[in-house]
Formats: sequence, C-alpha cells, structure tokens
Amino acid sequence: MEVEDGAQLCFPQFPNTSCRKPLSPWPETVTIMLYSISLITVALNLLIIISISHFRQLHTPTNILLLSLAVSDLLVGLVLMPVEVLRKTSCWFLGDLVCSMYSYFSVIITAASVVDIVLISVDRYVAICDPLHYTTKVTGRRVKIVVCLCWLYSVFYCFIFVKDDPTDIGRTNSCYGECVMYTNYIPEVVDLVLIFLVPVTVIITLYLRVFAVAVSQARAMRSHITAVTLQLSVTPKAKKSELKAARTLGVLVLVFLICFCPYYCFFIAGDNLLSALSASFVIYLYYLNSCLNPVIYALFYPWFRKAVKLIVTLQILQPGSCETNMM
Repeated sequence: MEVEDGAQLCFPQFPNTSCRKPLSPWPETVTIMLYSISLITVALNLLIIISISHFRQLHTPTNILLLSLAVSDLLVGLVLMPVEVLRKTSCWFLGDLVCSMYSYFSVIITAASVVDIVLISVDRYVAICDPLHYTTKVTGRRVKIVVCLCWLYSVFYCFIFVKDDPTDIGRTNSCYGECVMYTNYIPEVVDLVLIFLVPVTVIITLYLRVFAVAVSQARAMRSHITAVTLQLSVTPKAKKSELKAARTLGVLVLVFLICFCPYYCFFIAGDNLLSALSASFVIYLYYLNSCLNPVIYALFYPWFRKAVKLIVTLQILQPGSCETNMM
C-alpha cells in the first residue's frame, strides 16, 4: 500500500508534504492538440516577425505595431500555452521561483497583447477617419516610442496591480509539486477593468466610428457616379480599401470578444460555478486569441503571403533580399 501511495505522489521522498499527481482534465489527444496550437502560434507569429523585420518596405508605422503584437503573441505560444498544459496535466517540478515568474510573465505578455490591439485599432481609426493628417500624426518614430511605452505599461501594470509577493514565493501552494496562481479580488477587478472593459470599449467605439465613415464615403461614391473618369478611377480604390479595413477591424472585435468574454464571465460568475475542465477551456480560449491575431492582421494582406513564400524558399538569405518589392 505504501508503494502504491508513493507512486501517486509527485515527490515520494516527501510523503507528508508532496502533492498527489494530478488527473488530466482532458484526454491525451486534447493535450497533443493544445501543444500543436502552441506550435502553430509560435510559427505564425515568427513568420510575421521575420517578414516585418527583414523587408525594408514593410517598416511602416502600422507594421511596427503588428510586430509588437506578434512578439507578445509569440511569447504566449512559446511560454504561456505549454506551461499552462504542464500545470494542468502533470506535477510541477520547476520550483516555486519559476512558478512565481510564470505568474509575472502571464500578466505582462497578456497586457502587452491587449494594448497592442488597441493601438492598432487607433492606427486604423486615424488612417480611415483622418487620412490627410495620418502621415504627419503617425510616424515611425512616434510609433516606436508608443510601443516601448506599451511594454513599460505592461510591466508597471503587473508589478503594481497584479503582483505577487516576491519575498514569499510559494506561499499559495498547499503542497510540493503544484503551481498555484495567486489571486486577490481587488487586482482581479482592476484586471477586469483595464484589460477587458476599457480596451473593449475603446475598440468598439473606434470601430463604430470607422464603420460610419466607411458607409458615408461609400454613399458619397455612389452619389458621384457621374463624376469625371479620372476621379472615378481613383476614388473607388480608396473607398474599397477603407471598407476592407473596416471589415478587418470588425473581425478583430468579434474574435477579441469571443476569446476574452468567457474568461472574464468566468471571473464574474465565480470559480466554483465551473468545473476544472471549463476553467481550462476559458483560459485556453483566452490564449487562443494570440493564434488568431496573425491570421486576422497578416493573412489578409498579400505582402504576408509573398513574404512567407520568400522565407520558406530561403530566398531571404540572398544578398539584397531586404530590398524586395513586397507590395
């Protein structure tokens, strides 16, 4: 009996303080699928990072924001997703320090990803609603400063509002072999407001404004159908690109809400109302947004498909490839 009990412990040499080996909340095939999603997330975001970093023509203000978003989403797939699977399906052998650092990184990376989404929405709003002043208001230098402030804000947000006590690592663990995320009601409410309610409000407000402008411009285009040929040849293309940007932003809002709403509804409803499997599902749906972001922001653009082809065929290794025309 002692041998059998010891086999069920994470640390059999410490029978009094060791945790029991956790039962996986899902089948092994689901675990493999989750690791696969993690790899896909890393691969897609890595392609975006390489594309924007390598090709000089892609060094635009909008793409700098995409690059920042891709970095945060890459870290979600590289760190948060696999570690979350590890926490749910096996004993924690990485120690209390790594567990505490994981809690820090999870907040910083997620916050940076959300802020990047808001910044991209603002960028599209200015581009569509104030196109004449876009090039003067949104410059590469200003965008780089804003991206740095985005990551500084995420770190500040983590250490001020949602921080665990680094001097008492592991205090929330009831036994050896588990990694429990420390939560407190006040930081959770702050997280609900700053990482969900405020960003969603900003994004939806901007999208409604962009949609209204796009519709009004489409109506204006139809009302001027009898204009001169030169005007007709230029105007429809501009209006079409604006409508496409509005639709893309609409997809962003929808996917953002689908991925984030269940997580925060879970918080509002209370942990005891959902099973462990349901809790794991909403967390991974929360992280799944990082896999969908590159699809929304990049796969809709022809330059990304062209860049992927050049990367896969290793043509980017040729001299002068950074000057390739990507548009």
